[in-house]
Amino acid sequence: MKRYAAIDIGSNAVRLLIADLVKSESGISFKKNTLVRVPLRLGDDAFLHQQLSERKVGDLRKAMLAFRNLMDVYHVERYMACATSAMRESRNGSDIIKAIEIEANIHIETITGQKEAAIICSGRVEEQINTQSNYLYVDVGGGSTELSLFSFGALVVSRSFDLGTIRILDHKDRTETWQELKMWIKEHTQNLKNIDGIGSGGNINKLFRLSRQKDGEPVSYNRLKSIYSQLNALSYKERVNTLGLNQDRADVIIPASEIYLTVMKHASIKQMYVPRIGLVDGIIHSLILQHSKE
Repeated sequence: MKRYAAIDIGSNAVRLLIADLVKSESGISFKKNTLVRVPLRLGDDAFLHQQLSERKVGDLRKAMLAFRNLMDVYHVERYMACATSAMRESRNGSDIIKAIEIEANIHIETITGQKEAAIICSGRVEEQINTQSNYLYVDVGGGSTELSLFSFGALVVSRSFDLGTIRILDHKDRTETWQELKMWIKEHTQNLKNIDGIGSGGNINKLFRLSRQKDGEPVSYNRLKSIYSQLNALSYKERVNTLGLNQDRADVIIPASEIYLTVMKHASIKQMYVPRIGLVDGIIHSLILQHSKE
């Protein structure tokens, strides 16, 4: 069985997805085998100091060595490793990437926000929810938010914004960026009706579980707003102890909620689907596409 792997070096966490390829009459798809997530929070250093500290670098190198060992044990044939906002904004990012390539034999590409949005969209999320309407795909990360507007399955436009959960917690989000987000949404959605939302990222997955909706069903704007109000009324410790949120989730879920609700409000989105996919899924699809061309 062929196995591919995807590595996402994000601002909040680094992830490794190992996937088994599945052949069928309709083509090649994949089944998730193993997903590993390590909450390194590289964005705390990148957004505050514009470079990663020795401690963060050490943790990242250890994580990449572990990922390399896992890929070897699983006999992964192909992989792609992408670094996003935190590495883009770190002055020592290129040196770290070179060191990891030598030490762990992992080639890492620091991708632009636009390419990040394109890879995420390659996950063919519209096939998973089987929608024939207009929809806005929203992926919220630690350092950036990617928006992609689709109309009946065709990509109309996409954009990456420097708004993310870690960036907001570190007070490094800019009022101008929030305005750009709102104006972009208005410009590209004002002539469209009945826009559905599609959300990806760990925080919207958790919000969806808190909504107690059934898998495949959308969660409404009003329900998300209600959950946000309940979460915001609790302290960090109460979110951990009462709701059982992970420590690295209990703080970022608040700014993530604010981003999702802002997007939904200005795009007049009444409901959002949460198919639980993200950048790593898009990377696997990109690898499959490359394999098919070859």
